[in-house]
Amino acid sequence: MRAELTSDASAYRDLVFPFLQSDPVRNLIILTSVQELAGTPRSEREAAYFVSVHDGPDGVVTGAAMRAPGRLVYLGALRPAYAEIVADAFLEALPDAPGVAGDRAVAARFADRWCARRGCRATEVRAARLHKLDTLTPLPADGVPRLMTAADVELVAAWGADGFAQEIGGNYLDWSRLHLREQRLWLWTVDREPVSMVAHHLPVFGVCRIGPVYTPPEHRRHGYAGALTSRVSAEILAAGNQACLYTNLADPTSNKIYQHAGYRPVADFVEVEFSA
Repeated sequence: MRAELTSDASAYRDLVFPFLQSDPVRNLIILTSVQELAGTPRSEREAAYFVSVHDGPDGVVTGAAMRAPGRLVYLGALRPAYAEIVADAFLEALPDAPGVAGDRAVAARFADRWCARRGCRATEVRAARLHKLDTLTPLPADGVPRLMTAADVELVAAWGADGFAQEIGGNYLDWSRLHLREQRLWLWTVDREPVSMVAHHLPVFGVCRIGPVYTPPEHRRHGYAGALTSRVSAEILAAGNQACLYTNLADPTSNKIYQHAGYRPVADFVEVEFSA
């Protein structure tokens, strides 16, 4: 068994996608991230690092992990038995990695290896649950949905800054314009006023991930996000794709709402941060 590291997103995509597509729901974060990075010229982005695990006499790919610019190392559904070899592959390239995310068991083993080598401490800071849509049940709310328009770009950028600054990375207007161009962000409106937004990623191997979902504090507890999520889910299904989403395990309300819409738990993932 061996692990190989590269910064070439396009070559990595060609290498690991045949393995990852066997379970596109559990592997969707890596699939979508690599797809997006492969479409961006390397001169226009910070370095990203990708690890593939190879096993057997033919060196068949049996695992994948990555670290996108400004993010935690992401292990996804990597097998726990590969945690140490993947950590070793990243150690030289990423001396200052802020943390790791993935299945709890593999993230814990990776963190143990990392901290033993770097002399740091690991703290679990977040836990999320991956859900896949089973049978859609539309959720009702006052108001109507619509795709965002050019007139919504600044509003969507502001909402992105309020709710997803870490995920978006500060380029809020560019992020908003991208969703406008690709027509993958919806607004729920009441009396023509936007009160909630739901976006989705482009499909990869027939799976779309919903997110981000955001409702400003003054418009919460009216069911807008749930109703809009179920509408966006219906659009994804109508296009012939599967729908999935992540929820924060610290927010039991959202978990319950999405289950009412027909989403069923698939797996739990955690984020672990490193500190001195």
